[in-house]
Amino acid sequence: DAIMGKMDNATAKAQLGRATWHFLHTMTLRFPETPTKAQSEQLKDFITLFSHLYPCGECASHFQLLLQRYPPQVRSRKHASLWLCSVHNKVNERLGKPNFDCGKLDQTYDCGCGIDAI
Repeated sequence: DAIMGKMDNATAKAQLGRATWHFLHTMTLRFPETPTKAQSEQLKDFITLFSHLYPCGECASHFQLLLQRYPPQVRSRKHASLWLCSVHNKVNERLGKPNFDCGKLDQTYDCGCGIDAI
């Protein structure tokens, strides 16, 4: 269940959404190429906890439903990144926004952290 209430300020909600996707995409693109079992579990646990603690309760509830339908794929960086992009596109579809080209993740969310591409 979502812990936070509904966000009524549409501008703040949109800003939070953009920042969240940027953070999550950067995180999955930095996830180990071949994670340990513990690292995979940590990412899965983080995503689950994040879905409960997200500041927009309405968004959190929608995200939790997506997690039930499309469980996090955490066995590699590539799987995690492409899973998140797919989930992001499900949110975009629900909001009437265009789909993101998952082949452009590295260019769009380049953190300047190194050359570890998926």
